[in-house]
Amino acid sequence: MVSHTFRAYSAATMPTSTRNSEKPDFAAPALVAGARLTTWLSTDGEIEELTGAAAIAKARDELPIVCHALATARRLGARSLAAYDILELFAFTRPAQFCLPTPGGLAIALNLAPPGDAADSAMALQGAARALLAELTAGRERQERRNERLGALAMTMARAGWRWGPAVLAALGIPSGGADGDLGGAMNAWQRLPEREDGPPPPAPGDHAISPDAAREQLAALIGAGAESRPQQFDYAAAAAGAFLPRQEVDMPRLVLAEAGTGVGKTLGYIAPASLWARKNGGTVWLSTYTRNLQRQIDGELDRLYPDVKQKRRNVVVRKGRENYLCLLNFEDATKALATSPGGTIALGLIARWVEHSRDGDMVGGDFPAWLATLFGGGTIAGMTDRRGECIYSACRHYSKCFIERSRRDSLQAEIVVANHALVMIRAVLEAGSEQLPLRYVFDEGHHVFDAADSAFAAHVAGSEGAELRRWLLGTEGGRGGRGRARGLEARIGDLIVDDDDLVLLQNSLRAAAALAGPGWLQRLADGAASGPMEAFLAAVRHVVLARVDNDRSPYGLEVSVVEPPTELLQAADKAAAGFEALRRPLLELGRRLLARLDDEADELDTSSRLRIEAAARSLKRRADMVQAWRAMLLDLGQETPGLFVDWFAIERQAGRDRDVGMHRHWVDPSQPFAEAVLRQAHGVLITSATLRDNPPDAPEDWTAAEVRTGALHLAQPAMRASLASPFDYPGATRILVVRDVNRNRPDQVAAAYRELFLAAGGGALGLFTAIQRLRAVHERIAKPLDEAGIPLLAQHVDAMDTGTLVDIFRAEENTCLLGTDAVRDGVDVPGRSLRLIVFDRVPWPRPDILHRARKKSFGAGYDDMIARLRLKQAYGRLLRRAADKGVFVMLDAMLPTRLTTAFPAGVEIQRIGLAEAIKETREFLTD
Repeated sequence: MVSHTFRAYSAATMPTSTRNSEKPDFAAPALVAGARLTTWLSTDGEIEELTGAAAIAKARDELPIVCHALATARRLGARSLAAYDILELFAFTRPAQFCLPTPGGLAIALNLAPPGDAADSAMALQGAARALLAELTAGRERQERRNERLGALAMTMARAGWRWGPAVLAALGIPSGGADGDLGGAMNAWQRLPEREDGPPPPAPGDHAISPDAAREQLAALIGAGAESRPQQFDYAAAAAGAFLPRQEVDMPRLVLAEAGTGVGKTLGYIAPASLWARKNGGTVWLSTYTRNLQRQIDGELDRLYPDVKQKRRNVVVRKGRENYLCLLNFEDATKALATSPGGTIALGLIARWVEHSRDGDMVGGDFPAWLATLFGGGTIAGMTDRRGECIYSACRHYSKCFIERSRRDSLQAEIVVANHALVMIRAVLEAGSEQLPLRYVFDEGHHVFDAADSAFAAHVAGSEGAELRRWLLGTEGGRGGRGRARGLEARIGDLIVDDDDLVLLQNSLRAAAALAGPGWLQRLADGAASGPMEAFLAAVRHVVLARVDNDRSPYGLEVSVVEPPTELLQAADKAAAGFEALRRPLLELGRRLLARLDDEADELDTSSRLRIEAAARSLKRRADMVQAWRAMLLDLGQETPGLFVDWFAIERQAGRDRDVGMHRHWVDPSQPFAEAVLRQAHGVLITSATLRDNPPDAPEDWTAAEVRTGALHLAQPAMRASLASPFDYPGATRILVVRDVNRNRPDQVAAAYRELFLAAGGGALGLFTAIQRLRAVHERIAKPLDEAGIPLLAQHVDAMDTGTLVDIFRAEENTCLLGTDAVRDGVDVPGRSLRLIVFDRVPWPRPDILHRARKKSFGAGYDDMIARLRLKQAYGRLLRRAADKGVFVMLDAMLPTRLTTAFPAGVEIQRIGLAEAIKETREFLTD
């Protein structure tokens, strides 16, 4: 059923920036999908409100302009939607520029009138199309050569079916039926990138100490004379300076544990002594975070230190793992493949536009729009990065222009490197003793060091890992062709093989790869047709898991203990272990022989060749060590697992389908390898967070949790400690409500509570869930009533956007609500009224899996409480980000134990009340 509400829009109602422009040649209707109805704006200015099905039918006859076609299709209940996606036009016209993927975000980016309702949003989409096409027209008049390149690219994309192609060509003044576009040349963005060369390695940094007074002075200079003075921030900077004193003993870094409440200003507080140390000593300080959001925040704060753009570019590098950056060789190979398979032309064309304008080639969290990746599917973007360690380094024709190599080179000369915990830990292992590791670190979001180490130092004898290693060794198998570098180890390092002994080792490695899981392994396991030793072991693991779990049809992952393995599994493990050893030996020896060349040919090898040999040898050793860890795990089966580790068998599932099978090994205490690999080799380390300590009822000032989870207990020299309280008035600015009369096991009751609380707050609410299934159930029930009230609702695991983009929209649109899980709970910085209410569905107890049970046994009975308190502390800490903020925290679980409430600041009253009272309290407090 279609309901029609017509409203004609005159020129007086048009956005100011488009009203005075000349009449555009391009015209199309616009579509904005809501939870209840969809708004359709015709080219004549008529508005219709349609059901989802009616909107889809109408769009088949007349292509509309939409914002984020995939997300729009999802809201309409469709898998795809034929439309003019305005985001594609934005990415083409303004490459590497930020824009929220909403009509409001486009209006801000293009200086259009901000939309107030769905009709205004539809107008904004039409106005955005006119504005962007007008920019292309203006640009063609200024830069003729640029216009030729854009024209060739647009022609190539148009002939591949890009819907915006004819309009873009018209804006550029190029007839759509003109001369042939240069299919290859139009995409060759790498040709226009600057070349860089390796320089000499930097000298070792000095040992000048940074005193507390010097740190205070540097902070004063950073914040400026007119800024708000916060005594806690200066005290924090003085305490952080302790990590920038000279080390006095080997393996004993200057370790500082600093907890700084929200509002202290810890980012600038540690930038002050870090930047001062780097400048005085000619060294580099690595600032490490757990989330990309904080990386962006730190990068922004560094503008205070380096207000000049060129100066900042010389002294600040945002460093990530190789898998985050565009690989120019992958991109070139993909463009060449268009000659026979043009399906990816549009995506590659937009990537080509971005390549020329990107700051650093970062495709994950950098200036590559996250929404662009979701528009074309994650596989397209993943194929552009080096996710499999296939780099050929200086043998690559793009080496001198490589984004990854540029980041590596620049980080050696920079004063500040902004990185992430995972990269820091992996580099510490792979480059130990290389003299390229930094001596000073700051770990922000230090409460996540334990989790990051847990992931970084774990081992998995899994089908996905085996298949990945096999592909790294053999390349694409089965005669299915592949992109250039997918040819395997021989193609990558064959030219480094200088004698017959090396060649034998290489050939032995490739032959031994047959023992690994191969392409199609997962289906073969399901069919009972395992091939090779590793697949036979995985088949035995799968059989044991299915036999021992309570419900083998569960849609969620399955896991069982490794105790009492059957004889058949032990026999398969022995054969797989023998196969792993046959692979490990030649890999390790080949890497050793390559490294020997660095000494034997020291007078002949140039810098790029040395770097390539080092990288190849390091890569071989890394994989040999991984295979050795697999072998050790299998050989331990049938006997007691070494006390430092916990092992289990698992089947990973997604939406009820098997995704992986394997045996897993984690450290019971992953802070131990972290302390060994990272802390002991460093000279000074600051680990900081707003939630570093637990606050148990019997010991509110206890540092035990902080020392256990940061590795401090594994060092001979005690850590220095500092605790700075938040300057915020939590008792006056927040309310904590525990609802007593909502049955947490009744989805209808939980959804009703979320709905009414969100309505009482007028939006600006964050709903947190401990399970994705419950999140989806609540979203399904509340999306339409919130939409009817004019409150937009976003949801992780529902909307076709990445979490970072959802949070960006939530932050920018004051009355929007967001539903999310762990990734939204941690590391989200949303100041002001955009976040004024947090509703938690249940007490965030840790999942009682095999790994958790082992840690609970090791760390003691209070481990569950500690995890839950830290999670509550993190969630509550999202409420106030500035002194003027105010907010309400609601827990819908009446079973919240009193002993967990010490997670909240002292002085804040915890009210245990009914839902009706909670709704009334929320409304009155937030509208006061």
